[in-house]
Amino acid sequence: FGRGGLQLHSSSTAMSGESPEKEPKLRLIRERIRAFPDFPSSGICFRDITPLLKDPAAFSAAIDLMEDHLRKTYSQIDVIAGLDSRGFLFGPALAQRLGIGFVLIRKKGKLPGATESVSYSLEYGKAELEIQTDAVDPRQRVVIIDDLIATGGSLRAACTLLKKLNADILECLVLIELKMLEGVKKLTPFPLYSLLQYD
Repeated sequence: FGRGGLQLHSSSTAMSGESPEKEPKLRLIRERIRAFPDFPSSGICFRDITPLLKDPAAFSAAIDLMEDHLRKTYSQIDVIAGLDSRGFLFGPALAQRLGIGFVLIRKKGKLPGATESVSYSLEYGKAELEIQTDAVDPRQRVVIIDDLIATGGSLRAACTLLKKLNADILECLVLIELKMLEGVKKLTPFPLYSLLQYD
């Protein structure tokens, strides 16, 4: 295995289909996501995860479902990489469940030492993300996590960063996908898995 890697084995129950606990957990998670129309600007519906973070049962349910998905889908994962900043809320908890490491993808200027960086476009300009050059080893199998995908710019930038380090990107994993913005198209050829989808 790669440094810090873990071989993941699916149980026979998991292999037989979806867990009977999945739908109740998804309902609990969805109930803890608040919608704020016209925030931060007109025409945008903001999906607020703070009620989920306040509810330990709902937060645990989200981590449960992410863990179940990864264990069923991949035989080996070496590292979880989280995006600044809400990827830091879910990533370490998920990595701990799997017994693997967690690494930071941060906004420009926040990491010490040697880094790789990449810029990406925003609606109002450009932003930069960076990662320490020793964050992952070449060919380590990485899952990238964030709370939400909208247009997909930041997740695509994260994929570019990890490819610069010669990582093997397994997928991008998010709690919420805003499907109408079609951010998944920017991630090609890397797959996306989301727990909740909103049109």
